[in-house]
Amino acid sequence: MPWAPGVGRGVMRRPMGLGLVLVLLALAGCTAGGGRPAPAGASGSAPPSAKARAWVPGGPYAALGDSYTAGLQLQPAGGGPKGCGRSAANYPSLVAQGLGLTGDQFTDASCTSATTADLTGAQQVSGGPNPPQLDALNARTRLVTVGIGGNDAGFTNVFTECAEQGLLHLVAVAKGQAPCKAHYTAADGSDQLSGVLKTVGDRVSAVLRQVAQRSPQAKVFLVGYPALLPSDPASCGGLLGDTVSKGDLAFLAEQEQRLNTVLRDQAAAAGAVYVDTYAPTQGHDMCAGQSARWVEPPLPAGGMAPLHPNLAGQQAMAAAVLGSIRAAR
Repeated sequence: MPWAPGVGRGVMRRPMGLGLVLVLLALAGCTAGGGRPAPAGASGSAPPSAKARAWVPGGPYAALGDSYTAGLQLQPAGGGPKGCGRSAANYPSLVAQGLGLTGDQFTDASCTSATTADLTGAQQVSGGPNPPQLDALNARTRLVTVGIGGNDAGFTNVFTECAEQGLLHLVAVAKGQAPCKAHYTAADGSDQLSGVLKTVGDRVSAVLRQVAQRSPQAKVFLVGYPALLPSDPASCGGLLGDTVSKGDLAFLAEQEQRLNTVLRDQAAAAGAVYVDTYAPTQGHDMCAGQSARWVEPPLPAGGMAPLHPNLAGQQAMAAAVLGSIRAAR
């Protein structure tokens, strides 16, 4: 997940309740910055030849990413291996439609559970393998969206730990209002997840360099993750109960925002455009209620993937991406 689709394909270590199991299984599935400046002439203004080459929205367009990009379990189904869970209603497809791109002008290489390693190597899934996602790029590519990094963060293990700490808190074994946060805080007060996020940043940076090498004429948009949890964790009480403490819900929401900050920083360093999908989806998180939510909860609506964007969520992400594309003209 996005942040939610954890990497790791983690294994639960102790039996847990049904709601918690659903959360953890969901996790195992698994904004605008500045673009490259236009070349300037000796006088400081772009010469006519450079203006003619100025980037305008259009194809060929290639979409890379994990399950939040693929649109896991959303109908109608798209192409690619069945195990990728790629939807024809995901945000890349909606962006392509918005730009009028069809046929070989649009390639969706995204795949559920993808990590940055699956951009350079084949990903083994049912009906697969899914080819290395970077193979979708070439010198003709003019638009690239990338939605990756959540699975590299290994946050499945973090969610698992927070859920286990929540259960221990219920039986008074774990102390404090945020036992999971305390678990990830070293004795000297340092945050043990900072190193994980640094690794994510390094890997995403390497991906963006390779994208630029393969498609030097493309405008690249790095897409962040939507809001999974509300700013007020108390509003999740009716949905999640005491599976995760309120303090740790706030801690988990903070970690997602930290991941998005890492992505924003890497986009800026690479001359790519960061697409913020967190801000426009606030208030539409998994705890917002069925009529308002754009991300499904642990017990989702029929046919939907837990802890993943629903159709409305994909539409909101597409709107954010299209807005950033049009602003980058």
